[in-house]
Amino acid sequence: MMKEGPDIALLGTMIGDPARANMLIALMSGKALTASELANEAGIMPQTASSHLAKLEQAFMVKATKQGRHKYFTLKNNDVAHLLETMMGLAAQNGQLRTRTGPKDPALRHARACYSHLAGELAVFAYDQLIEKKYMEASENDDEAYLTAAGKDFFEAFGLNPASLQKPSKPLCKPCLDWSARRHHLAGDLGGALLDKILDLKWASREPSSRIIKFTKVGEQQFKDLFVKG
Repeated sequence: MMKEGPDIALLGTMIGDPARANMLIALMSGKALTASELANEAGIMPQTASSHLAKLEQAFMVKATKQGRHKYFTLKNNDVAHLLETMMGLAAQNGQLRTRTGPKDPALRHARACYSHLAGELAVFAYDQLIEKKYMEASENDDEAYLTAAGKDFFEAFGLNPASLQKPSKPLCKPCLDWSARRHHLAGDLGGALLDKILDLKWASREPSSRIIKFTKVGEQQFKDLFVKG
């Protein structure tokens, strides 16, 4: 019996239930969802979903916001999203996949929301370009990333001010292991600001009721040119 250190068994219990796991993954879209919507995602009754959500709240994995007659749920923070994405990557690496792939799978692998930031093939492409052009440097074990002076200039030219995004308690840049590509993409406050900017520019849009980020043909080319041409 573990008597010292963080209680990872509690987190394992929360994520280990299939219904709760499905609800958590649904919240990876970054959208606030009601208990009824999450019940539909998990394939369970709304009353059962409410019970599961109460447990997830107590475990600090989700948070609830009341608006009018409805209560909306989101992931507690980026750390929860990072944990889920890492676990999905480990499951994929070990071959622990669904027996059938759905029609949305290719689109999810190409570009999707990982809670507040962009994930998928395009996100991994951007991360690789940032490292290659020395706009960003990663630590030896790839658990931390740092923006260089050239990187700050790059993002400022794109209309993002890294200095204004920096928060003492949160990382500006954070490597996040992409479950589908099994390589890193950019998380942290800068990763979130980048996704918001892409959506503001209409290069892409969120697909309703999905984690998919759908790029226009022109938008995808502009996104790639941004990182290739610098």
